[in-house]
Amino acid sequence: MLTTTISDFRKDIKRYLDRVTKNFDTLIINRGKDSGVVIMSLDEYNSLSATHHELSSKQNETRLDSAIEKLRKGKSNQKDLIEP
Repeated sequence: MLTTTISDFRKDIKRYLDRVTKNFDTLIINRGKDSGVVIMSLDEYNSLSATHHELSSKQNETRLDSAIEKLRKGKSNQKDLIEP
């Protein structure tokens, strides 16, 4: 996780954005007492959004937990995809 001030961010915006996108870093720009902005890559944001969606209902969360437990116990089945 990177942190910087708004002044330093303005001075070197390209370097900060390149680092965020290439290294999947998260950048926090401090804007004063208890105030700030978070910048992350689009890929990282999409991943967090997908995870949030998957865990947004108790039913989804229970289904995922059950699947993880089956994998841990070796009780999963592998199936081949049907080719078109």
